[in-house]
Amino acid sequence: MAADGANGDLARYITPAGLHLMRQELSRLLREDRPAVVEVVSWAAGNGDRSENGDYIYGKKRLREIDRRIRFLTKRVENAIEVNPAAQARRDKVFFGATVVYADESDREITVTIVGADEAVSTRGEITLLAPVARALLGHGAGDEITLRTPRGPEQIEILSISYPAAS
Repeated sequence: MAADGANGDLARYITPAGLHLMRQELSRLLREDRPAVVEVVSWAAGNGDRSENGDYIYGKKRLREIDRRIRFLTKRVENAIEVNPAAQARRDKVFFGATVVYADESDREITVTIVGADEAVSTRGEITLLAPVARALLGHGAGDEITLRTPRGPEQIEILSISYPAAS
């Protein structure tokens, strides 16, 4: 996967759960948030002078933000490459969707799950497929020692275990 160097395609990878969340947000914006703001802006526009009308000014600003997010999500959903980690056949190597436990040079164990660029939440231990750690781990197996390039210089890490979600 990483060998082809197609960062554009890698940036489009997303788990089924991540794609579902993006579609939910897009639907909510189109069906609930945007119509509600349009209603407020229409009401505020009917109140006369728009130059000092806070509801109108804020509403228009909020509408631009919502429209920007709708355009972004629409494009991301249309171009997404859905990859189900549970369907991964090679479970002995690190690929998209893997949960990896590795040890750093100070023997601290770190657990990360490699997910799509639009769905990574660091507080859940998720990292994007494009993150330097993920790129270093890709294609390697348990027991492999890898040199990770960090701002402090090269660091040796060792993969302790690899797991994937159970196939449903």
